[in-house]
Amino acid sequence: MPKSKTLPSSQSTEPSNGRSGASFRRRYDELERNRSVLVARLAQLRSRAGAHPACNQALKLLNETYRKSSLAQRIGVLQAASFMLDIIERLTLTL
Repeated sequence: MPKSKTLPSSQSTEPSNGRSGASFRRRYDELERNRSVLVARLAQLRSRAGAHPACNQALKLLNETYRKSSLAQRIGVLQAASFMLDIIERLTLTL
């Protein structure tokens, strides 16, 4: 009879202590909190900046692009949106 192959304990397919799933959820929740802060910041800017075209692009980044991106890419999307909001704030202060 052939012996059945088993995975060594270090190569188990199950996450150790369930930490992998918890870590993913923690990172996901943190990104969602950061996104909601940026959306609130954008809403304030839109009331002050009016119909600035960059506001629409920042909104697109925070909604469409963010939702289509993987978890790792979402960090970069949030950084880009934050940068755009910084620029819009500077523009509205000088106008």
